Amino acid sequence: MDTPFSQKTLDFLFENRLHDSKEWFSQHKPDYQALVRDPLRQLVVDLTPTMLELDPEFITEPKPNKTICRIRRDTRFTKDPSLFRDHMWIIFKRGGRMHGTDHPGMYFEINQEGFSYGCGFYHASTAYMNNLRSRILAGDPAFDAAQQAYLGQTIFHMEGDCFKRPRYGARAPEEQLWLERRNISFEADSHDFPLLFSQELPHRLAQDLRLLFPVYRFLESVAEETLRQETERELRQR
Repeated sequence: MDTPFSQKTLDFLFENRLHDSKEWFSQHKPDYQALVRDPLRQLVVDLTPTMLELDPEFITEPKPNKTICRIRRDTRFTKDPSLFRDHMWIIFKRGGRMHGTDHPGMYFEINQEGFSYGCGFYHASTAYMNNLRSRILAGDPAFDAAQQAYLGQTIFHMEGDCFKRPRYGARAPEEQLWLERRNISFEADSHDFPLLFSQELPHRLAQDLRLLFPVYRFLESVAEETLRQETERELRQR
């Protein structure tokens, strides 16, 4: 990685959010480009071969709204009026919006506490989660492979809101982890700043994310089924 992150990256994100000013950002835009944008672009480039090995349909252009989030926040649909983020992230996923509910993604985020990375959804649709549960309950072999991969590692943990009351208490505990969720992702959190600031970071991320390849394949297969159902429903309504 030719342009690694540094403490100055975190300092810029903190100060930019603290000022939360278009004028301040404009005055310090060269710092943003050198300390934040360029390292994120390089990380996308460095991870692209591994990501395309997983899914040749991944979008891999190292650009905002393609694989890199914008530092300016969209405040139209939120109560938080802050103009700028204090964290940044990249994501590899198939077509659609970066925040979309259509496909899972493989992601990396840098923040003041360190960094996180993993696989899953920002927010999965209800239809998607219903299909995921149906596939698990039907004994889908792809789920078995995903489950084996998840249980066989200790780096990533499962995340996602769960139902307030358990609905699948009769299933094995390992299956309940998946079935009881309203959203799903698999994430690793790290406070290893020497790694974050080193050229070793892309290699470590690629190595760890490979552990989730079977998980991604299962999640994406459910996404394909969900999109196919939506297309068929739209055709019937015409």
